[in-house]
Amino acid sequence: MPTKKPHAAAADKNRPLVEDIRLLGRILGDVIREQEGKEAFELVERVRQLSVSYRLKRDAQAGRALDRLLKNLSGDQTVSVIRAFSYFSHLANIAEDRHQVRLRDAQALQGDLQQGSLALTFERLAAADIRAADIVRTLEHAYISPVLTAHPTEVQRKSILDAERAIAELVEQRDHLRIERERADNEALIRARVTQLWQTRMLRNTKLTVADEIENALSYYQSTFLRQIPRMYRDIEAALPGHPIASFFRMGNWIGGDRDGNPFVTAATLQTALARQSETVLRFYLTEVHQLGGELSISATLAPIAPAMRALAEASPDHNPHREDEPYRRVLVGLYARLAATLHELTGTEALRHAVPPQNPYLSAQDFLADLQVIESSLNAHHAQALAAPRLRPLMRAVQVFGFHLATVDLRQSSDKHEAVLAELMRVAKIEADYSALDEAARRALLLQLLNDARPLRVRAASYSDLAMSELAIFEAALEMRRRYGPDALRHCIISHTEEASDLLEVLLLMKETGLMRGTLDDSAVADLIVVPLFETIGDLRNAEPIMRTFYALPGITELVKRSKVGDLAEQDIMLGYSDSNKDGGSFTSNWELYRAEIALVELFDALGREHGITLRLFHGRGGTVGRGGGPSYQAILAQPPGTVNGQIRLTEQGEVIASKYAHPEIGRRNLETLVAATLEATLLPSTTGGKKAGSMGAPKSFLDAAAAISDASYAAYRKLVYETPGFTEYFFSATPIREIAGLNIGSRPAARKATNAIEDLRAIPWGFSWGQCRVALPGWCGFGSAIDSFLTRDAATRAERLALLQRMHKQWPFFQTLLSNLDMVIAKSDLNIAARYVELVEDKKLGKRIFGLIQAEWALTNDALTLITGHKDRLASNPSLARSIQHRFPYLDPLNHLQVELMRRHRQRREGDPGNERMQRGIHISINGVAAGLRNTG
Repeated sequence: MPTKKPHAAAADKNRPLVEDIRLLGRILGDVIREQEGKEAFELVERVRQLSVSYRLKRDAQAGRALDRLLKNLSGDQTVSVIRAFSYFSHLANIAEDRHQVRLRDAQALQGDLQQGSLALTFERLAAADIRAADIVRTLEHAYISPVLTAHPTEVQRKSILDAERAIAELVEQRDHLRIERERADNEALIRARVTQLWQTRMLRNTKLTVADEIENALSYYQSTFLRQIPRMYRDIEAALPGHPIASFFRMGNWIGGDRDGNPFVTAATLQTALARQSETVLRFYLTEVHQLGGELSISATLAPIAPAMRALAEASPDHNPHREDEPYRRVLVGLYARLAATLHELTGTEALRHAVPPQNPYLSAQDFLADLQVIESSLNAHHAQALAAPRLRPLMRAVQVFGFHLATVDLRQSSDKHEAVLAELMRVAKIEADYSALDEAARRALLLQLLNDARPLRVRAASYSDLAMSELAIFEAALEMRRRYGPDALRHCIISHTEEASDLLEVLLLMKETGLMRGTLDDSAVADLIVVPLFETIGDLRNAEPIMRTFYALPGITELVKRSKVGDLAEQDIMLGYSDSNKDGGSFTSNWELYRAEIALVELFDALGREHGITLRLFHGRGGTVGRGGGPSYQAILAQPPGTVNGQIRLTEQGEVIASKYAHPEIGRRNLETLVAATLEATLLPSTTGGKKAGSMGAPKSFLDAAAAISDASYAAYRKLVYETPGFTEYFFSATPIREIAGLNIGSRPAARKATNAIEDLRAIPWGFSWGQCRVALPGWCGFGSAIDSFLTRDAATRAERLALLQRMHKQWPFFQTLLSNLDMVIAKSDLNIAARYVELVEDKKLGKRIFGLIQAEWALTNDALTLITGHKDRLASNPSLARSIQHRFPYLDPLNHLQVELMRRHRQRREGDPGNERMQRGIHISINGVAAGLRNTG
């Protein structure tokens, strides 16, 4: 029997995806025809046909026709077409997510395990002679935590997300429906949800508040984390039978506690965040306990129970005669009553149902877990283990992971704010008239003196600024929240823009002032929070190790960290910022300086660990775009330098990436598994980079020297274009939708730190978001092409040798391989033909042409460099799934960009107050939403 050709097999494999996209596209078209009329539908269809011809067939005539058509649309027509293509992007995402799950399930059935799956990781560990006991021991001391953050690229409304989740569930059901009537009913339900989407406002009328961001984040716990994380633990237990698995995986959250540059985050928002988190998890527990009551209908007349279970049943407030012989139900009624009382005590809200009145609230999640363990032990002791598996054990694991707090909330603030508050406290207390004027040595001496003084800084009845009162209130609220929800509710205090060791001492002093540090540094001080420096710029990264070395050399610091340990682990978290370092020095230099900083920090903490038992945990501040550290998490973790993971990792999940990773439960669990799998492999599998020639830097010297040279050249090229080219700032603010993004209600945080048009003052997030919208994606690749060109042409006689070195680096060094893979992706997603349309928005035509010419030249150098090093002329040759995705979605994304440019042109030419401005702004903002959905990793 003849075998299928590769492209035919791929077509067969992707046929369900094509069918789903066609189905959803057809339904959307039907809804548009019904809602907007036949003429509107035909217009959308004409735009679609021309766009497909222009991109896929390279039909220049179609491109000109498309251009004429879009420019002649009325305002209402433009908004209608933008809405259609934006919703198509959203629906295409649903189809792709379903197909991803479908392919993974098919591969698993065939025994073909996907990279990043726990099953494949356990196979690799076994092949490397790593025993189950070694893995279990690693997990006992591991700490893996994705941290959800809110940023100014969060474009999705929760109402839209909820409708899309419903559509995703219906699309998934179609795979299991065989009867025509059932499939027709299913299609009718999809049509209803698409109609809901079309009639639901895509944009917010008002600016997103911190409370809105809190609710958006909680929706992912309800849809994914609360159930999928226990399922992931179940799979780990199945792979390591007979071994108890520690609860090493924790969720983190910045929303409500991250006040760096966000004046709307206060003590009140911190309290709201934790109260809503607690309510979410307690209501989940209440539902599960209620369901357990329906399942554990065991009669004492038919099955014995353990003594501890009998005692719990007798103590239950449930005296209903109908349940007199049903001890498990009586116990669960009692547990429900206690949880309901806990809910009221911690959140002030009420449970939905009451068999008996709420009473006797739990003091801690451990007490609740102990009662569940009594139930499990009794079931196990009397041949009812099967009843524990479906719901009880997942609930027990959920309690271990989420407690009564759901997720650990981080505090974050800029170091200059801490400095300002302490300067004011010292001035009012007449300790130091001008603290900010002191040099670093004097600051450290004064701070140490005050940390050894038991007296507070605040003067009773004195007046303080709003800033000082607000910052102190945050720390005081943190103390109360830890007491209320448990110590895991808040564990970290992150210092943005850490530039000196005194920045860490300042936070310790503020903690002492507010009760979060007790005792004096020279005696028996204990700190409740881990003080976490955040190193962001290129200069900060280079100073990271010297700053931490200086900090730990200060008297009392090492002993403070040891005394403040949780369990048997003394911890030091250090956060590394990808966004600002990239905006500062370009993608390659940012990654290289991060690599070097990690190695230096590991060497420092290896010594501290051996002598004092202090464990380093790196916290990676990654965004969605490659320019902000984005890209596949599995490869990113494996690309870390040797010894830098060691079972310990935190990393941020931001922007649209949260929705793409975690909105779908199955995909969410797959992404959670990937973090665990990569952490285990990076920790336990030996690094083979460069064989025996690899030193402590994890690669041979020739690789390191080449990377350093490329970084220097890349930094120079990036800085020359972005910061030294006359007119570049004007070009950026004209040829990208940065001005329009600033007006979009997509985040509670302002887009810039200062009210200026300087790139230096712009936040790294909207900087990257804007370049993504106009399809240049400059932060993800700029500088690399010039650097490689310089590296290869430095000496003509050694060019071939140098190219061979780069090719070996690509094949053998995970750091370089992952970096090039991400570059490959970002170049593939960029489109300079589309970007050229945005250049038309620059009023100074000569300036626009000159700057865009420089961008085109650098892009071409980068594209050529990738071809030379990887050997692949076509982008994404090694990532066919992403190549497939781009092929399916980009013809439908292009019209959004064309229309965005046209509306921006019209809007910028109009005067404030002109009729139609609001409609035009709405169209621009919907196009921003659609492009973000189409690109997916824009945050």
